[in-house]
Amino acid sequence: SGKRTVVIGFIGATLDRVGKGANRWNHWRPTVGLCQQADLPVHRLELIHGLDARDVSLAERVQADIQQQSPATDVRLHPMSLRNPWDFEEVYGALHDFTTTYHFDTEHEDYLVHITTGTHVAQICWFLLTEARYLPARLVQTSPTKRKSDDEPACGTHTLIDLDLSRYDRIASRFASKRLEGLAFLKSGIATRNAAFNRSIAQIERVALRSRAPMLLIGPTGAGKSFLARRIYELKRSRHQMQGRFVEVNCATLRGDGAMSALFGHVKGAFTGAQNPRDGLLRAADGGMLFLDEIGELGADEQAMLLKAIEEKRFFPLGSDKEVESDFLIIAGTHRDLRSRVAEGLFREDLYARINLWTFDLPGLAGRREDIEPNIDFELERHAHEQGERVRFNLEARRRYLTFASSPEAAWLGNFR
Repeated sequence: SGKRTVVIGFIGATLDRVGKGANRWNHWRPTVGLCQQADLPVHRLELIHGLDARDVSLAERVQADIQQQSPATDVRLHPMSLRNPWDFEEVYGALHDFTTTYHFDTEHEDYLVHITTGTHVAQICWFLLTEARYLPARLVQTSPTKRKSDDEPACGTHTLIDLDLSRYDRIASRFASKRLEGLAFLKSGIATRNAAFNRSIAQIERVALRSRAPMLLIGPTGAGKSFLARRIYELKRSRHQMQGRFVEVNCATLRGDGAMSALFGHVKGAFTGAQNPRDGLLRAADGGMLFLDEIGELGADEQAMLLKAIEEKRFFPLGSDKEVESDFLIIAGTHRDLRSRVAEGLFREDLYARINLWTFDLPGLAGRREDIEPNIDFELERHAHEQGERVRFNLEARRRYLTFASSPEAAWLGNFR
């Protein structure tokens, strides 16, 4: 292109430090080797190094060795103060400041960022800054090669990495395909046609893979809240985002001491009949997911304990003066209007605020009549798989059934059940 090549990079505090004697030429040093590439003449090297005496001495030695091997390369040293080179925020801030004050002359110069040297944090920061175009550059990576003899220079090889992701259509297509797989997984492969439901599932997929915040699923009994919660858990587990169990409890079945014990566990003798200690469901969900269906039915005491457990990851088992810990992701389900129950004093406002970060409405079957037909196909396939016997509608029976199922005569009070 006729432009000058400029490389920016860190001194290799370990890889470039191979001693001062003549034997150093027998070792691959990435910074020196970069300037020995026959097909990549480096006109200028902007070399970043630390402030302590050893780093300064190493940078000056590397500068002198490059001038010996590649006299046409102008090596410019840039001392940089980094208290902790493994601190992401500090390193990113320092490199961002460097790039914003550096004068880039893209009309006359091509820029490369050397990512072989520096900490892993520095390499990630270089990538982010380059990909975001704070640096008008490409990445260059150097590697050692096996030398055939001691006379052969230990210059290694180099590879240029282009970050123009628009060129990688196959990668983009693969990401899109994987996302569609996630959506299909949450819907169990059912080709749902209801636009509002499909939009909710798409948002749930995004939230499930990017957030650990609580979710609230609102819908009538039988709308599939429990089924969807388990699919969310399985999706997150398949992406290695959790290792623990899926623990489900219907809060409408919890009453009195039994409710506190079931959720938070108890110690021996905590109440009449408590002959043995019990861990409780919250501890069983440690590292996994807790699905609290019909959370609006919880009593006041259980609500207070649950809020503490969600916020602090700690709680007291019933009858114990010693806290236990459990770190779980929570999904809550309800068919009630929790906002109204808060106004009536039946549900804690602070607990509602804590579980209402991501709220999704799941319509009942009467509100998704266009999804009845694909759900019929799903149920027939499931029956065939479970019973080993395939059952089919004939065309007329199917037409009549769908006509009835989609009419106001079909109330679908049990929804998908």
